[in-house]
Amino acid sequence: MNAAARKVVNVRSTTLTAAALLVAIIAARADDRAIISRWYSALLVADRTELSDLLSDDVRIKFEDLGIVQNKQEFIASIDEWKGAVAGAAIRHRIEKSEGGVTTVVACYDFPNNDMLMQETFAVADNRITASSQAAIAENCDGF
Repeated sequence: MNAAARKVVNVRSTTLTAAALLVAIIAARADDRAIISRWYSALLVADRTELSDLLSDDVRIKFEDLGIVQNKQEFIASIDEWKGAVAGAAIRHRIEKSEGGVTTVVACYDFPNNDMLMQETFAVADNRITASSQAAIAENCDGF
């Protein structure tokens, strides 16, 4: 094979490799988005089973404003209390960015008597949430 032919083969090989990596990255982001959508759907109805399925066994969930970090068992145990708080509420969210396995979300928790705007991050690996944190960014959802 002459030098020109080798260059063509190398360019094609590099292009195919880059395309395969891009497809894998896009698929991973789509999976993360699906997991996060499932998270908010389950959170809205306080579905302990679905939430448990979405969390890795060693997950850490940090509530910045409260100074609390919960493991999986502690978080799932708190869902009964959350169920009362979320009754009649709506949760809207939008993904702000997703990079390196970490997705940042802005979420509006619209409770019957008030609303709150939160910034939440999710680390996802192997289709499970491995870490999450949340912090209030506004006392209402104006402009969401």
